[in-house]
Amino acid sequence: MSMPFYVAPEQQMKDKADYARKGIARGRSAVVLQYEGGILMVADNMSRTLHKISELYDRIGFAAVGRYPEFENLRLMGVRFADVRGYQYDRRDVSGRQLANIYAQTLGTVFSESLKPWEVEIVVAEVGDTAAEDEIYRITFDGSIVDERGFVAVGGSSENVATVLKERFVADAPLSAALHTATRALARENGEERELEAGNLEVAVLERARQHRKFRRVHGRRLTALLEEGRAGGDGAAGASSGAAGASGGGSNSDGDSSGDQADE
Repeated sequence: MSMPFYVAPEQQMKDKADYARKGIARGRSAVVLQYEGGILMVADNMSRTLHKISELYDRIGFAAVGRYPEFENLRLMGVRFADVRGYQYDRRDVSGRQLANIYAQTLGTVFSESLKPWEVEIVVAEVGDTAAEDEIYRITFDGSIVDERGFVAVGGSSENVATVLKERFVADAPLSAALHTATRALARENGEERELEAGNLEVAVLERARQHRKFRRVHGRRLTALLEEGRAGGDGAAGASSGAAGASGGGSNSDGDSSGDQADE
């Protein structure tokens, strides 16, 4: 009589985690970061119909990487929860923290009880009335939840992306400068510099000054103009910094983008 095959629980958890990480790493990254007008969400995404970034509720956005059918199920679950709670109680009773906790519980249950974990990593972001009230939560495949500050990168080679974000992130940067920071970080995902055009990007913002629903997508001519403005501002800042260093024998000079952002309407 053959002996039943036994695998230690610790080894099972490790194998599941390795499987999920490998699946997520095959995709391309997404970043979420604060800017002067709210929260910016950017994903490296060639598809025009399969979105990695979506709206969950009035002030709340959703970004995800990994297997599309799995994180789409999570998105729909969050939308249904928010709609029902907002209808039964009050729209102000729906929060990003609630949704993040529900996602964490769901992913944690799937990871511990199912043979195959979900290959997803998601971000729930809620824009507040002030920058200090903004909330960004990262939820991983095993149900772990992290309250991020300022910015977060998920999926792909997120360590490389996060390193660039850490070097370049400015919390009160204009939208064009924040978008330039995000695209530069995504362009260095695999350790090699590449150019990301508007057609490679999915971009949305949670705009603090916008009435009622804060979420809006940025695409088309508006996105192209922001990318060009960000590149021009970044090149100008680099040139000014080099010139100041040559004149004074050292130091640096950051040239902020003072052109402002126009409404996308």
